[in-house]
Amino acid sequence: MNNAKIKNPKPKNYNPIICTPYTVWSIIFIIVPLFMVAYYAFTDKTGAFTFDNIAELPRYAKTFGISLVYSVEATIICLIIAYPLAYFMSNMKAGPKRMLSMLIMLPMWMNFLIRTYSWITILARTGIINTLLEKIGIGPLKLINTPGAIILGMVYNFLPYMVLPIYTAMLKLDHSLLEAADDLGASPFMRLRKVILPLSMPGVISGITMVFVPCVSTFYISQKLGGGKTMLIGDVIEMQFQSAYNYNLGAAISLILMVLILISLAVMNHFADKDDEEGGLIV
Repeated sequence: MNNAKIKNPKPKNYNPIICTPYTVWSIIFIIVPLFMVAYYAFTDKTGAFTFDNIAELPRYAKTFGISLVYSVEATIICLIIAYPLAYFMSNMKAGPKRMLSMLIMLPMWMNFLIRTYSWITILARTGIINTLLEKIGIGPLKLINTPGAIILGMVYNFLPYMVLPIYTAMLKLDHSLLEAADDLGASPFMRLRKVILPLSMPGVISGITMVFVPCVSTFYISQKLGGGKTMLIGDVIEMQFQSAYNYNLGAAISLILMVLILISLAVMNHFADKDDEEGGLIV
């Protein structure tokens, strides 16, 4: 038996003209901005070519490290929460399933800034949590302007982007495979590890991507929930453009951040492609 990958043939009614609007959109809003970022990154304020902006990046190595650590922690927490939640949602009846899906998506209907700012009221010294803790003699605790508050804000804002892809993958599971695993005497843990997890891996990879990328580049969450005490790489970029007016250095930092994100995506896609190959059609 050999593993064979299924290739999707080009549709018979394929017409390149139909793709023209998307191609034009990509050129204007993706290719051109990326070119502008690269141009500013390798020029000075006079427009002369230089590597000085790149040479200044080691000064922000610690900030890059903190941003990556916080983003990885927030992504892992989202995955730990989202995976069992998506599994239970996929096995619910239609009514409760729709209700829970709506509750997960409901915060996304509100403005991102408002959602983040509302946590200040909850975590503040006189906020809801500390008020309750004081009444039972525990508080107040320092909840706001801490690294934990920043990670909490990331998890709260981006958790739906982890839940929904995994939930979609769970809905596509072939239940006959689960029944076969039960018939062969597989334990619940073995069924999870050998059947459910491999089949839901595309949703996991998609969720990790959709959470990690905005986490590593965010700046508003750290400003409001971190009180400006913890600088993430997004804060540095925003400061260079808004306060220092050093577009060239800001573009250089943005360029390196994009490279790091692309490397992360390439690594995750490599594992996703490997899973697809291992799960290919056996003939």
